[in-house]
Amino acid sequence: MGREEQITQERLRKISELKKQEINPYPNKFDKKQTCAECLKLKLGAKVKTAGRLMTKRDIGKIAFCVLKDDSGKIQLVFQEGETPQKEKDFFKKYLDSGDFVGVQGEIIKTKTGEISILIKKIEILSKSILPLPEKFHGIADEEEKLRKRYLDILMNPEVKEMFVKKSKFWNAIRNFLLEKGFLEVETPVLENSAGGAAATPFKTHHNALDIDIFLRISMGELWQKKLMVAGYEKTFEIGRQFRNEGIDMEHLQDYTQMEFYWAYANYEDGMKLVEEMYKKIAKEIFETLKFESHGYKIDLGKKWEIYDFENLIKKETKIEIYKSDKKEILKKLEELSQRDDPRGPSSKDDSGEPSGEPKIDLDLNLDKWKMIDLLWKYCRKKISGPGFLINQPVELSPLAKRNSEDSKKVEQFQVIIAGTELGNGYSELNDPIDQEERFRRQSELKKAGDKESMEHDKSFVEALKYGMPPTCGFGVSERLFSYLMNKPIRECVIFPLMKSEIGEKKD
Repeated sequence: MGREEQITQERLRKISELKKQEINPYPNKFDKKQTCAECLKLKLGAKVKTAGRLMTKRDIGKIAFCVLKDDSGKIQLVFQEGETPQKEKDFFKKYLDSGDFVGVQGEIIKTKTGEISILIKKIEILSKSILPLPEKFHGIADEEEKLRKRYLDILMNPEVKEMFVKKSKFWNAIRNFLLEKGFLEVETPVLENSAGGAAATPFKTHHNALDIDIFLRISMGELWQKKLMVAGYEKTFEIGRQFRNEGIDMEHLQDYTQMEFYWAYANYEDGMKLVEEMYKKIAKEIFETLKFESHGYKIDLGKKWEIYDFENLIKKETKIEIYKSDKKEILKKLEELSQRDDPRGPSSKDDSGEPSGEPKIDLDLNLDKWKMIDLLWKYCRKKISGPGFLINQPVELSPLAKRNSEDSKKVEQFQVIIAGTELGNGYSELNDPIDQEERFRRQSELKKAGDKESMEHDKSFVEALKYGMPPTCGFGVSERLFSYLMNKPIRECVIFPLMKSEIGEKKD
């Protein structure tokens, strides 16, 4: 029998003993009066009643110590002979272990070493732990195990707990910024008849009651929010979960949080100004700085944000002229670059964090020319630390963006480029229903040819546009921004990321 199994058996025995004495090891309530942090601020001699988890236990005869932890922090508990009732001391020694939740009553004292503590007068069990906590100073060493048992990772590592508090504040800061600017928060469908609003592979499922196949949304209600522009709303936004059935790597997940806003009577230039203001405000409010180091890049959000031209940047870095070069020329360049570097950045990984074995670049000559151009751009993107905006993307890569009035081959799009990656995407929304329908037809042709990421032809959206939609700027940003500001892979910034079932685990 291993050590953990011995501990488990001993704790199960204690549960049985408690029940024999008609003591419930899992009561349903405790009247907690103060948090641990509040106890630390009280005057000596103050009476307290608090609760939390026992983290350590040390018995040295006439006196015993342990650490109580709750959501606010930690405080030391002291069991002193002659001061703590013998019944309570005996109960503590005989039945309680590190990991147990307890409720305590006592008074605030200062020990000989000067530590503010609670001198225990009464202690009761609130939840008996059966499995032992990880070692105090080491926690969980295995990275996959940390993600699988994130509750223990948070419990044992204060910095992980603080990260998720910060993440909550991050999204609230975005929400409050937009509300202060007069935007209305809305909710749009998660289940859709067709997956629209982005170029991505959707998750497909079946709706039993309606007997139809449906999709989990791949955008934050882009087409729905634009229908709200048709309806007469002028500023809307949504923050929620969206789903893309694609690869996992340092900056991609299948299930993640996204924000998108839509702003009537504004264009992409207005959007750039608003987004820059929003990013700076969030960084200052949540991280208390505009300077970051992330994934090998040094970033200063406070300096002038650059403007990068899609066509010129690719020509500068690869010598490829995107509107003149043919597929063979582009393919040759991709083959050359693939020997030097991965234009997509870190290799794709499965949910164990290991490389998936996928090739760095799909060098299939049957790829659409503009998909190849997009791979070239992703190579070039890694050369940019930012902050800045990429503009003048080809219309073939942006089926929902308005054409540039000065060059119809390009669109009025802006992508936020920071630390070699895209951390936000927006554009002047296409509101010409005839142009939109033609672009949807082109997307449908690509899908039939095997491009799984091409968009569906959404006839209901085209019909809505035919009633008229005002000039509109739309923008979206995902939690990738938070992960980059934290300088961590995106999966580490998700409280409970999706994991493969453990080997031997039964599936219902």
